[in-house]
Amino acid sequence: MRLCHIDDVPEGGSRGFDPQGRGQDSVLLVRQGMYVHAWRDACPHHDTPMAWRKNAYLNAAGDRIVCAAHGAQFEIDTGLCTLGPCLGQSLTHVPVRLEASGDVHIQDTTTKEIHP
Repeated sequence: MRLCHIDDVPEGGSRGFDPQGRGQDSVLLVRQGMYVHAWRDACPHHDTPMAWRKNAYLNAAGDRIVCAAHGAQFEIDTGLCTLGPCLGQSLTHVPVRLEASGDVHIQDTTTKEIHP
C-alpha cells in the first residue's frame, strides 16, 4: 500500500498517515536522508496517539520521537523508549519499502514468498 513519496516527508522531519482511512493517523514516518523509519502511531504506555499536533512527532532537536500525552521519548531508528513512563518498551515497527521512484509503501507481511 502506497503511503507517499519520500519528498512528502521533510528531511529530518516526520509525518503521520491514515492508511485505513479511519480519520486518525495510525502510522508515523520519520525521514533521515533517503531512509524512512515507520512506526505505529501509538504510545506503548496507554496506546494513545503520539503527535501533539498534525505531523509533530519529534522533539525540538529532531533527534527523538516524543509522545505528547506522556512526554515519553523514543529513539528514531529503534523505537526504544529512553525516557518516560514506558522506559525500555518500544514503538511497534511498521515495515515499509522505498521504491526506486521514491514512493514509500507499507510492506504486506501477510503474504508468503514461494521459492522454487
